[in-house]
Amino acid sequence: MPFKTFGLSEPLVQGILATGYTTPTEIQSQAIPVALDGHDVIGCAQTGTGKTAAFVLPILNRLAHERSRHKKGIKSLILTPTRELAVQIEQSILGYGRFLRLRTLAIYGGVSIENQLSALRRGVDIVVSTPGRLLDHMQRGSIRFEAIEVLVLDEADRMLDMGFIRDVRKIVDALPTNRQTMLFSATISPEIKGLSAGMQKSPKMIQIGRPQNPIETVTQHVYPVEKSQKIDLLLHMLKNSPMYSVLVFSRTKHGADKITRRLERSGIVSVAIHSGRSQGQRQRALDGFKSGKYQVMVATDIAARGIDVSGISHVINFDVPAFAEDYIHRIGRTGRATATGDAITFVSQDEKKYLGQIEKFIGRRFSPQTCPGFACVAMEPAPAEPKKNPPPRRHGRTFVAARPSSVRAKSGPAWRRRRKARPHSA
Repeated sequence: MPFKTFGLSEPLVQGILATGYTTPTEIQSQAIPVALDGHDVIGCAQTGTGKTAAFVLPILNRLAHERSRHKKGIKSLILTPTRELAVQIEQSILGYGRFLRLRTLAIYGGVSIENQLSALRRGVDIVVSTPGRLLDHMQRGSIRFEAIEVLVLDEADRMLDMGFIRDVRKIVDALPTNRQTMLFSATISPEIKGLSAGMQKSPKMIQIGRPQNPIETVTQHVYPVEKSQKIDLLLHMLKNSPMYSVLVFSRTKHGADKITRRLERSGIVSVAIHSGRSQGQRQRALDGFKSGKYQVMVATDIAARGIDVSGISHVINFDVPAFAEDYIHRIGRTGRATATGDAITFVSQDEKKYLGQIEKFIGRRFSPQTCPGFACVAMEPAPAEPKKNPPPRRHGRTFVAARPSSVRAKSGPAWRRRRKARPHSA
């Protein structure tokens, strides 16, 4: 089914084709017609299935047909949890809408607010923003919402995980009630349904596949390995396997930096991206990874939702994520847009409990694998805690160590009385 069948404006169709897309994905095929009809939408689909275009294209089409109204003000607001995702959505809007005279602005923290203030004064049609920086503008009085017609909450589950729920509610309360609201997420939890109930009117639910399942184009591998050998296994794979664009996930910022330094010392061009880096550093890292300047990018989960790089060959979980949902989003960075990819997870002894949670969540068991040519030390079970000695007992004004139960049983007044009452043998 080509995009033309949706009834999109001709300039918009030209913009879509110019980006290289000719056929919509399943979430796009189902969500776009519903959104074009003006319904509120809840869209649930795995990471990497094209959810961004599913809400961006209806917004652009709506604004393309409303240009004759000369309506001033921000007409569409898209809320997203991370800076990287805000930039990614802005780039998608600019790409699809390249033949439309629309103005788009991405608003996020970590950069100077002055440029954003200048753009808002000149006027914009679409704002893509993180909740925190948008609240800053609301407090300054530098942004107005009277003309808002469409609200989108992208990666709603991640916004809840990151604690943005109160900020989101404050923003939604400031918007006109007569609007179209679309909510897109990789998972639909009871909290997401509760959020939807307070801001949508009879939404149409569109769910593609099982939300717990990673997309089918990703092949998953699990390698049991001692924690101390993880970096050696990573280096062995990078040097002996055809891995040309690799995204490595670390649980912490410190861990990401440590991995990057070790890779650099071994001659592997790599870069780290996490919340401890400035927005400029993060953007340069992402641009360098996209262009192929870096073979490896090491990231934390805070950046997992905002990394949309075509052609990632491998995702490696250096640390097993503590939450099963994060596993889905991590490995969804590869195998995007019908491409294939590999997801590799290193599992140490103390991380087996997290792997069990992931297996339960996605409904499948992993078969442990070994890496050819790498001598992995056998994983030893965690040592049992030694038995503690009994606490000391008080004897007069001093404390003495308690005797074992076998000794206590054959001493003391009670034992002597029992012995005295026992009949003597002949």
